[in-house]
This record gives sequence, structure tokens and C-alpha cells, in this order.
Amino acid sequence: MKKVAYIVESNLGNYILGNMIVPQLEENRHYVEVVGMFFIHDNVYLLLKGNPIAERLDKLAKEKGIYLQACDQCAYMRDVADKLIDSAKVGCFPDFYRAVIDKVDLIITI
Repeated sequence: MKKVAYIVESNLGNYILGNMIVPQLEENRHYVEVVGMFFIHDNVYLLLKGNPIAERLDKLAKEKGIYLQACDQCAYMRDVADKLIDSAKVGCFPDFYRAVIDKVDLIITI
């Protein structure tokens, strides 16, 4: 099985995750193993405690070992770095690459 990591960059991140990727992961029908997700720009809000998608991602991260990370500058600029779900780390691109690069076949931007 191929392994992927996602960079959640687009303004459609909420829709793509909430209606496509997260349900597929929850139902074990995503076809690839997701190793990590990196959230940039306003997509860091998707990792806020209390956000329904964040809570689902937190559960998936704990069950499947998915690495979740918010862009540090994006999170600090929006004053949310200390308000994220427990599974989410805060860091920059090099931190994300260190965590996933040797474990994935593809890094996909959504």
C-alpha cells in the first residue's frame, strides 16, 4: 500500500477533508495510508479544539498514527497555537518533512 502525506493549503481544505478524506479514513476505504497532514494559512483553524473536523482528525491520528501539524507562523499569526487538538504539533516545513519524508511515497497538496 502506498503512503501519502497531505499539505492542506487550499481554501477548500475544510470541504475536501470533511466530505472526502476524513470519511474515507474513518471507513477504511481511502486506499492509501495517510502518514501526515500539514495545515497552512487559514486551514490551521481546522485543528482547533471543538471544531468537528479537528475532533475527527484527533481520533484518527490516535487510531492510525497520523502525524498532524499546523504551520507555526500561520498558527501564531492567528493566535491559535495553544488552542489546537492534542494530536496537533506546531512547526515549520522542515519539521513536517523530518516527521514524514522517509515514510511516504507522495506528498500531495490539497
